[in-house]
Amino acid sequence: MSLYEKIKNGDESIALIGLGYVGMPIAVAFSKKVKVIGFDLNKDKIKLYKSGIDPTNEVGDEAIKNCTVQFTDNEEDLKKAKFYIVAVPTPVNSDHTPDLSPVEGASHIVGRNLTKGSMVVYESTVYPGVTEDVCIPILESESGLKCGIDFNIGYSPERINPGDKVHRLENIKKIVSGYDEESCKEIENIYNLVIEVGTYPVSSIKTAEAIKVVENSQRDINIAFMNELAMVFDKMGIDTNEVVDGMNTKWNALGFRPGLVGGHCIGVDPYYFTYKAEKLGYHSQIILNGRIVNNSMANYIGESIIKKLVLAGKAPKNSKIVILGLTFKENCPDIRNTKVDDVIKKLNEYGVKPIVVDPWANSDDARREYGIELTDISSVKNVDCIVIAVAHDEFKNMTMDDLDKLYSKNLIQKEKILIDIKGIKTIKEVEKKGYSYWRL
Repeated sequence: MSLYEKIKNGDESIALIGLGYVGMPIAVAFSKKVKVIGFDLNKDKIKLYKSGIDPTNEVGDEAIKNCTVQFTDNEEDLKKAKFYIVAVPTPVNSDHTPDLSPVEGASHIVGRNLTKGSMVVYESTVYPGVTEDVCIPILESESGLKCGIDFNIGYSPERINPGDKVHRLENIKKIVSGYDEESCKEIENIYNLVIEVGTYPVSSIKTAEAIKVVENSQRDINIAFMNELAMVFDKMGIDTNEVVDGMNTKWNALGFRPGLVGGHCIGVDPYYFTYKAEKLGYHSQIILNGRIVNNSMANYIGESIIKKLVLAGKAPKNSKIVILGLTFKENCPDIRNTKVDDVIKKLNEYGVKPIVVDPWANSDDARREYGIELTDISSVKNVDCIVIAVAHDEFKNMTMDDLDKLYSKNLIQKEKILIDIKGIKTIKEVEKKGYSYWRL
């Protein structure tokens, strides 16, 4: 009997290693069909899950409360599983080189608990070669088993988009690969238990690894192009959003818009690709330049805010600014690698200490990760400048009158500065109010 059949029949279990924005939804999805063990080193996170609380807001508290996942921080529980899915983060170091310590640590944990006949599948974003050159040796060393003989391995890149309620795990085509043809088929069958639109098997693990870093690098480059246009159009006095709206009337327009590029994928994955390319003697001509452009946007936005304050006759250091949004994207509590923090740091260079409001972000996380104290919007008043940094629904639903209440009553309309990074307000409605307005 195949491993797929044993899992389907309830004779064997699936284990998820890493229960964040990626691993937790996978665990919950599989638990509707088969036995699942959900493992994470974070004891506080495990306590929340056991209490029926979803800190990621990806599936919601009810789904967590009603699921059958065995949540645990005890690695010995992993011995009960035969199919392991590793979904830990893969960040970069301060010099933009890959930080493989999370995936290496997960490999040590899985290796210590690996038994004959098991299958290990990695979903973490890595450069081509990591699964076979880095992970397999760790698994073999820790377990004393031999890959391809005693256990097998595969790679299936995660494609979950945090905060996206339309494109979910079940309706996104899943790339799968295996150490050999037989293992690839086994992995394909197991994922097809939950992937409604099916899987897409590829010829090798390295190919699957490449697909992941390339699809995010492509997005990064396209956004960099739009960001470069935005900076040039700003100097020309042309509204970038109007240009993009016009361009998108053509059938083959790609729909990208300028903005801050943060988060755990697009702002990170290109470095994995270029790192491996440079190891092979090729120096990126396009990808790294795209990273340079996107990484420069926080400084550009910060400088633009200061410029608007000065032109309005205000001393930046004495101005009261509120920033609406801290997370790296809208309607999502994820603050990892948020570039809003870089905007704040640029303002700090001018002695500006902005108020930060974000109804989605966790205040403890914001304090721990960035030293930022979040403020409830109900206590915000008498500001000189509003910066809409993240397009949360709560901010999009604010009317111009709602925004007006945040400003100091001593200001005349043209002294009220609105910085709309996400372009959620129209030029006409802002001009009607008479604000000093800037958007990316």
